[in-house]
Amino acid sequence: MKKQIYLDNAATTKIRDEAMREYVRISEKIWGNPSSLHSLGSDAERVITTSKQTILCTLGAKDAEIVFTSSGTEANNLAIIGRALSKERYRKGSKIITTLGEHASVSEPLESLKKQGYKVVALSTRNGEIDMDELHRELTPDVILVSVMMVNNETGAVYDIPAIARAMKQKSPESILHVDATQGYMKIPFTKAGIGAELITVSSHKIEGPKGVGALIIDKDVIKKHGLSPIVFGGGQELGLRSGTENVPGIAAFAEAARLAHGELTDRIKKMESLREMLIKGIEEDVELSSISPTLPKNHAPHILNLTLPSIKSETMLHFLSSEGIFVSSGSACSSNSGHLSSALTAYGRSPEEADSSIRVSFSPSNTEEDVDALLDALKKGLGKLARIKR
Repeated sequence: MKKQIYLDNAATTKIRDEAMREYVRISEKIWGNPSSLHSLGSDAERVITTSKQTILCTLGAKDAEIVFTSSGTEANNLAIIGRALSKERYRKGSKIITTLGEHASVSEPLESLKKQGYKVVALSTRNGEIDMDELHRELTPDVILVSVMMVNNETGAVYDIPAIARAMKQKSPESILHVDATQGYMKIPFTKAGIGAELITVSSHKIEGPKGVGALIIDKDVIKKHGLSPIVFGGGQELGLRSGTENVPGIAAFAEAARLAHGELTDRIKKMESLREMLIKGIEEDVELSSISPTLPKNHAPHILNLTLPSIKSETMLHFLSSEGIFVSSGSACSSNSGHLSSALTAYGRSPEEADSSIRVSFSPSNTEEDVDALLDALKKGLGKLARIKR
């Protein structure tokens, strides 16, 4: 049986052993409902409180609040829809600014709000950079929210979030900034204060934690001013912003994964960046791979590299690599089944044909140089075989 090489870590990561052990420990030992008043409930509540403190510490945000959700998608929806519905006056054509090529968990709730009468403006992101002149023009007094991803999940481009925050304070001081940091958290170093965001989305399964847990970091001033409304109603858990019994073992395992990754962050970044550079160099120096065009934003995350193939559909190469035991992506795992072209790649500047012939390679610290060598060999084999089939 061929060795399996997993290079789709932007879609999900394998849960690390320490997080799995914490998940099992909490499931077995502290299984009460955290809303119950007896000691079993109190024990579970303490687990949540400790986990919140742990995750907030990794963001240098001890004074912020955190609401646990079922996913990064739910956290993004809470940030966007919860902000839009928080004030009655916002419902009369207020403006929300975002970017072209956002994850569907941002673009779809915004599309829903647009149908309800909100104004939604998507900024250009050509070559992996937000058009700041366009941002300055759109920052008007009616802006209530700017929602921007930290790292593009398909191109790996890192956007200048602090510059966006500074522009907002100058031109739309009553607006707040939401950052979808699911591809940035534990991939690039940042703090809440450093990026200037009032709302930050993070996700467990992107950092070797379990699936089914996400979180929205919320500035206390937003809570104080009632600047966010719930979108899930019920028993009033999580500051009244996300009702439903909390996933206590998942939350504890998320916090453990975050704690460990934060302590390893410098080494994690160095390892993933090294593998990314090795892959780029391997493509550039091999004549048999010279027809592959890497997408290389000036400011990039260490773990993502998008490759455009020479007139070979991404899905075709994906299936070939899978047959070789190598797993990559043809785009965001959350939208790859839709049959739609990558809006992130076309926004970057790729043609529709190029976007339809691109694969995404994404690393974790557990990947090795041998994994990159195997991918390079498989790409050469695939280009030769698939080109003959195409002819």
